[in-house]
Amino acid sequence: MNEQNTYSEITPEILNLAKRCASIDRIDEELYRKYEVKRGLRDISGKGVLAGLTDISEIISYTIEDNDMIPCEGRLFYRGYNIQDLVGGLIRDKRFGYEEIAYLLLSGSLPDEKELADFSRLIGEYRTLPTSFVRDIILKAPSQDMMNTLARSVLTLYAYDNRADDTSLPNVLRQCIQLIALFPVLSVYGYQAYSHYHDGNSLFIHPPVPGLSTAENILHILRPDSKYTELEARILDLVLILHMEHGGGNNSTFTTHVVTSSGTDTYSSMAASLGSLKGPKHGGANIKVVRMFEDMKKVVKDWTDEEEISAYLRALLNREAFDHQGLIYGMGHAVYSISDPRANILKSFVHSLASEKGREEEFGLYSNVERLAPVIIGEERKIYKGVSANVDFYSGFVYSMLDLPPELFTPMFAVARVAGWSAHRIEELANNGKIIRPAYKSVAKRQPYVPLTDR
Repeated sequence: MNEQNTYSEITPEILNLAKRCASIDRIDEELYRKYEVKRGLRDISGKGVLAGLTDISEIISYTIEDNDMIPCEGRLFYRGYNIQDLVGGLIRDKRFGYEEIAYLLLSGSLPDEKELADFSRLIGEYRTLPTSFVRDIILKAPSQDMMNTLARSVLTLYAYDNRADDTSLPNVLRQCIQLIALFPVLSVYGYQAYSHYHDGNSLFIHPPVPGLSTAENILHILRPDSKYTELEARILDLVLILHMEHGGGNNSTFTTHVVTSSGTDTYSSMAASLGSLKGPKHGGANIKVVRMFEDMKKVVKDWTDEEEISAYLRALLNREAFDHQGLIYGMGHAVYSISDPRANILKSFVHSLASEKGREEEFGLYSNVERLAPVIIGEERKIYKGVSANVDFYSGFVYSMLDLPPELFTPMFAVARVAGWSAHRIEELANNGKIIRPAYKSVAKRQPYVPLTDR
């Protein structure tokens, strides 16, 4: 048995201990109700437990009438600006917007032309990795998981920063802007190393171009020929903007607040947030959507047949199809019920890209599922609020049409969300808050100590 297999082997001793853990650590569901514990920090209606205040973004999914929560069309605001207005302005002006919206999230105001030019130039300058970093760090230990590669790279950058532990706002802002600039490079280079050493593909490392936008640079350094269409770059830019920020309560951003409140360094905080985002219940959702549709396309012979599609969706809910988890991935959201504004914005542009790529029939299948799934979920499940397509429903389809490998789907989420994490880290430090430490109630029974020889 080789060393690698020995290291990852689950021994009989571990299996036995795991069985004991599974038994002893399972808490009676009734106790959560008895002590009024909000599991997931959310009540049965989906309303979150208030854990903090933020000035960075706002999610509106319901109104209050006579003390009742009334679901409404979802709205999302970045620093008080409606995301639809921000995206609409960029589209009208035919501009890339990732850098502009990152500036807004960090500073609290939209930049003027000079401020935007200076910030974009700074991002371009910060895209340069330390000397030999690609060779010594990225290429030497390629991983099959790009989120782990990204987190390792972020933690390693700590060693290259002479002021790594300085948590003053100017220094943290400098670190955050550098990481915003470097996340795309670290993600794509990590994939290129994996693709070369694991799959035997040619290795190419294109240096980023300072004058290009974040979206353009991603496609430039990812593709062997560095070529892309304007529509491809603009839709990638749009997806990044829609994923940049989503309130302080989403799992990875809350992680940013929790870890930052301990006083730790920026690199550790960002690595912790990456660990959260990696989870399939958070950043990995769009991969599940794409894989679900790949399975659906094999099973459903006529992509326009509503009865055939409906039968497959019911099989999903009844754990008879795909991964047998009883879920229709991409449908439903912890906050939104009637609609996710990000999905609504993205859908029209997805249609344009599908037309350019010759995948209109596949887009039609997505549209049919989006329309049919809420009805079927309502019939098959007892739900306390409405259900609609979320942004992950279409983002994975966009990435597949852009020929992004699945290994980069979640890192692209991180490339976008690092701007939001940065804004929340700075907000936590600026308010000099207490360390975040919620209460947990012990339900363990008291037990007398028994000497080792008597057990």
